[in-house]
Amino acid sequence: MLETIPYPSQDAEERLACIATRRMGADPVLEKRVLEFIQRVKLDGDAALLELTRQFDAPNLTVDRLIVSENEIQSAYEAVDPSFLGILRSAVENIEAFHRQQLRPSYFTTRPDGTFMGQMVRPVEAAGLYIPGGKGGETPLISSVLMNGIPARLAGVKDLAMATPPRADGSVNPHLLVAAREVGVTRIHKAGSAWAIAALAYGTASVKRVDVIVGPGNVYVALAKKLVAGEVGIDLLAGPSEILVIADDLAHPDHVAADMLSQAEHDAMASAVLITTARVLAERVIESIARQLIELPRRDVAKEALERYGAIFIVEDIEEAVRLANRIAPEHLELQTRDPWAWLGKIEHAGAVFLGDSTPEAVGDYYAGPNHVLPTAGTARFASALGVDNFLKRTSVICYSREALERDGPSIVRMAELEGLEAHAESVRIRLRPRGARD
Repeated sequence: MLETIPYPSQDAEERLACIATRRMGADPVLEKRVLEFIQRVKLDGDAALLELTRQFDAPNLTVDRLIVSENEIQSAYEAVDPSFLGILRSAVENIEAFHRQQLRPSYFTTRPDGTFMGQMVRPVEAAGLYIPGGKGGETPLISSVLMNGIPARLAGVKDLAMATPPRADGSVNPHLLVAAREVGVTRIHKAGSAWAIAALAYGTASVKRVDVIVGPGNVYVALAKKLVAGEVGIDLLAGPSEILVIADDLAHPDHVAADMLSQAEHDAMASAVLITTARVLAERVIESIARQLIELPRRDVAKEALERYGAIFIVEDIEEAVRLANRIAPEHLELQTRDPWAWLGKIEHAGAVFLGDSTPEAVGDYYAGPNHVLPTAGTARFASALGVDNFLKRTSVICYSREALERDGPSIVRMAELEGLEAHAESVRIRLRPRGARD
């Protein structure tokens, strides 16, 4: 299933190319189908939304149940275990504390000549969170509600909509409903897949349109977000999950194996990579993965992912491991080395970095505080984790005094003339002429 590969080598380059070129949704036939779903919702609104939801999720759903009621939310609180509520609120507190540091104020500056400039920072009016159903609603993605909803609320978004596919009986998992209420979601729509994205982007009678759509999903959701981007803002076009572990001879093979499997179990396109200086560790990790797979409920998915996109590279030293990691630009990067802090400053491209043996990637997924919505497929070279900024707009404010315009006007006119934009130049020239000449 996994073999050690020396790096650099031709075998390593071929494996790296295989991992780097995996993509979701590069299928024009599938994209056309998604576009058809979007067009149906744009044209027929709630009728299309209800028809598709009945076809794929809840056969007996009625239009009056497309929006989760207050009674359903109160019933959800009664249905969940009290211990879950305590865990949830602690996670919310951690995630809020981290993301609160991302808030930015508006700012303004003045100059002695009377010039006034600045930037107003304002939240979008409405944001939509897409939350997948997860095995017919039986494996609720609670963490996705927290990671997408909390930054939006902290940014000041007043209308926070959530869309999630209902279960077969038309209900929504109570854990999702409780999580949504705890993070400040204001409305919950029972709709999934591409038609939910279309409803959020274009609006229907029951779904008020939003300005930004965030949240994970399958290939239909990813393609729908791609197709409505520009009509609304989106977070990022997330690809399959991935983890890269840099480890030396002191790393625990069972821990490394478990962390690789934690991403491989997501889906068959997930990638799990180990870069190590220790061949003995690599061999023990391979043995540990084989043992742990036996007990893993999603072992078939994890096994396929490792066979298709897993890799164990043997390098000469940690310096080379870091260079290779920067080349890959992984979603999750773990440093399981003697002194992980010594290498942190050399990490240039990664969605999130996890330092030391006591920091498995899962702590970031659920509880620590940083966001788990991260750039994938090498996009960490230019993209960042979801955060408060995704829900903010920045508006420039400019006020020139007469003195400033007289000083800068000729330069502005010259630049406009060079660009061949005569009306731009004249809008300044006309103000610089003496009053009589202007009249």
